[in-house]
Amino acid sequence: MKRLIIFDLDGTLLNTLGDLTCAVNYALKQCGFLVQHTPETVRTFVGNGIGKLLERSLPEHHNTEEIMQQMRQSFFPYYQEHGAELTAPYEGIIPLLEQLQARGIRLAVASNKVQDATEALVHHYFPTIHFAHIYGQRPDVPIKPDPTIVYDILDEAGVDKSEVLYVGDSDVDMLTAQNAQISAIGVSWGFRHPSDLIPFSPLAIIDEANELLRYID
Repeated sequence: MKRLIIFDLDGTLLNTLGDLTCAVNYALKQCGFLVQHTPETVRTFVGNGIGKLLERSLPEHHNTEEIMQQMRQSFFPYYQEHGAELTAPYEGIIPLLEQLQARGIRLAVASNKVQDATEALVHHYFPTIHFAHIYGQRPDVPIKPDPTIVYDILDEAGVDKSEVLYVGDSDVDMLTAQNAQISAIGVSWGFRHPSDLIPFSPLAIIDEANELLRYID
C-alpha cells in the first residue's frame, strides 16, 4: 500500500505551458531579441529549472551571464504577476487528488520550478487539497534529477521507500525516481512524449489521471 504520492508539477498536475511561453517571450523582447517561441517549442525547453529554460530560449551564442541576468530580471516579475492566467490543472487531476486525500494518502509536490512559484501555484489551483510537502527549486539544493528533493520529502514524511510512488511526465522525473530508488509512474499528457520515459522502466505510463488509483494498493 502506498502511503505517499510525490507529484511533479509542470506537465503533471498543471499545464503551465501557455504562461511559461508568454513569460519567456516577454523576457526575450525586453532583452532586445526578436525571436518569439511557440508553446510547442517551449515544451522542449522545460524540465531542468528556469535557468535552463531561459538559456535554451536564447539565440545561439547569446547565453552569456550578463544576458542571462537580464532575462531573469524580466522573466521572474512577469511570471509572478501573470503565471496563473493560462495555466490549468490537467483533466481529472483534482478528482484524483480528492480521492487520494480521502483515502488518507499523503501528497507531495517535487518541482524544478522556484520554491515561491511552486507554492503559489499549488495553493492557487488546489485550495481544497492538503499537500503535506511542497518543494521547488531552493538555494543550495541541487535540482532534479538529483534525488535530494525526494530524500527531503521522505525524511519529513517518515515513510519507507516501498510505500512511495513518484508521478511525473518527463525523463527528468523518471531519472529522479530511479536515483532515489523509488517506484515511478509516467503520465502521457505532459510536456514529453511517452517514448522518452520508457527507457527508465516506470511501473506504467498512464493516459488518464484516475488510472493512478490502480497502483496505490
